[in-house]
Order: sequence, then C-alpha cells, then structure tokens
Amino acid sequence: MSQTDKPDIIPPSPSASEYDTDPAGKPLIPDTSDPIGLFKEWMAAAREAELNDSNAMSLATVGPDGMPDVRIVLLKEVTEAGFVFFTNLESAKGQQLTETPKAALGFHWKSQRRQVRVRGTVTPVSEEESDEYFATRAAQSRISAIASDQSRPLTDRAEFEQRVAELSEIFGDGPDIPRPEFWGGFRVTPLEIEFWQDQAFRMHDRLKFVREGDGWTSGRLYP
Repeated sequence: MSQTDKPDIIPPSPSASEYDTDPAGKPLIPDTSDPIGLFKEWMAAAREAELNDSNAMSLATVGPDGMPDVRIVLLKEVTEAGFVFFTNLESAKGQQLTETPKAALGFHWKSQRRQVRVRGTVTPVSEEESDEYFATRAAQSRISAIASDQSRPLTDRAEFEQRVAELSEIFGDGPDIPRPEFWGGFRVTPLEIEFWQDQAFRMHDRLKFVREGDGWTSGRLYP
C-alpha cells in the first residue's frame, strides 16, 4: 500500500474514554449582546494558550471566475468597526477583494477548542492607518514586502533574494523604509459572527449574531 493510500493518517473519532471527563465540563458560550467584546475575550485567552499565531485567521474570497479562494492571514486590529489585516494590494486576495468586496473569516484555536466565523463586507483602510502599521514592522519585513510581487510567478528564488539584498543595501535597518503604494490594509465589517465551543460527544455550543441596524440579534444553533 502506498503512503497516499494508507487509511491511518486521519485520526479516528474520539472514544468515550477519550472525551474530557471533567464533571464541570466546558463552559457554554455566555449570552451577551456584545459579540466584539466576546471575541476580544476569546482572543485574549487564545493569546495565552496558543503555541504561535493566535491571531491567524482563514480569509475566504471569491475570484473573478466565481470560485472561492482561501488562505491564512494575520488579524492586526479588531474594533466595533471590524477586523483589519494587511497585504499586498496587487496580490490575488487584494485583487479579489477589490473586485468583490465581501469576505469570510475563520478563527480556530485548538488549545481552547473554539472557533469563530465572520462574514461581512470589505473596505480599504486609510493610507494613514496603513502607514502607521507598516512603520511598526521589522525593517527586513518591510523590505520583503517591497521586494515581493506577491502571488505572481517567480522564476527563481534567487531573484527574490537578490531584490531583498539590493533593497537592504539601500535602506539598511533604519526606520525610514517607505510603505509602497501597492501595500495596505482591508477592514472586514461583520454582518454575521458565529461562536463555536467544543463540547463532549459532539454536543457543541454555537451562538450566532446577525447585525441589525446599530446592534445585533443572536440565537443558538444546533451543532
């Protein structure tokens, strides 16, 4: 049997003995009218427990052919206005979001056995916001952003490394590395936010919020 045909690469479903036997169980999602506040609480807990990149999120977009596309990006800000991330605006996701300004986000914190799903509309952040965040990045990260034609074909890795080396010679490690015009941020304004908390024997807890005017309506869903 080839490696690709082996059936044991996927973990089996948990047995009764493998489920958490804590009599208190895992807490249910609290009733609240403030989903952004709840998200911040969950993010803070994840930051303490996740091994790395607690702010990682799946970003789903739609291409010009109508096909969905998804990748992992890093959340950099969350407020009542929405969820912010930064990228090369000429990348695949940048072009897709410009053409179809709608997106879905997915957070999965394995250490907490929690998920959050977000669906909403997308707008670019201001140039001032992009400048402010870009200035906080390490010098080499800024240089890499300038050197990269993100999502476009790369003939040879050495070509990219040469660009980085040349820009490093120009800018060094100083603070005055300018943000390129093709790099900036997007804000996902949520229309729906769903929280998911693992429970034993697949009796998971789900709480969904839907934006209504300036507030939210909420209700629980079957797992």
